Amino acid sequence: MMKKIVIVSVLIIFCANVFAQDKQVKPVIAEIIFPSQSDYLTRIKIKMAGIHLENVMYWQNRVIFYVKTADVESFEQQINKAYSKYKVVFFQNPFYDFERKYCSDKSVAEEWSNTIISANLVKDPKMQQGYLNYHATQFQKWPEVSQGFCNAHFQQLLVFKTGRQLMLVISIPKGKTLDELNPLTTKNNPRVDEWNNMMKKYQEGIEGTKPGEVWVFFNDIKAKSYIKNR
Repeated sequence: MMKKIVIVSVLIIFCANVFAQDKQVKPVIAEIIFPSQSDYLTRIKIKMAGIHLENVMYWQNRVIFYVKTADVESFEQQINKAYSKYKVVFFQNPFYDFERKYCSDKSVAEEWSNTIISANLVKDPKMQQGYLNYHATQFQKWPEVSQGFCNAHFQQLLVFKTGRQLMLVISIPKGKTLDELNPLTTKNNPRVDEWNNMMKKYQEGIEGTKPGEVWVFFNDIKAKSYIKNR
């Protein structure tokens, strides 16, 4: 009888842990691609519970919602319903995740600001896989890169991929600027320059970029009335 109670208890705990993991807050980006830049000015309010809206941003005819939510499926449904007339692309499950745990100083700023940029991987599937492989082993084989992020006080750096398109989210202490902090990644750290130069051959601009332009910066839309919590 005791064995049965123990087994049942273990199963209950296991199921509870699985449920808790499923409900973990996750970062997600929804990108809506409009026919023209003026189209996104038609504001569509989305009411949704359990969501933390980080940023609403745009580049040319593209608008992105960067959120953290425990209910990704519901968020996607809400976005798809609100923007059913337009192309919608979701980015989740980042394949690269830098956090302060990789730094000797593991302190985390209370408030962050985010910079979000985007590029494409080149069309060659082997090159795409090579890019992913490099990032999968970067912390072990290229520790100087994450050390550069530590030196620059980056709080988090996430890289998402859907199809060939990359989304990079750089989080820094609120009140600081990327122009101010980014040079610290390469200061007395030539391996970061080596890494950046090596990665260039894997990347190209998304649709709408100028010749030779690769990474594009999304600009903040100040009004956060696009999504309202219930």
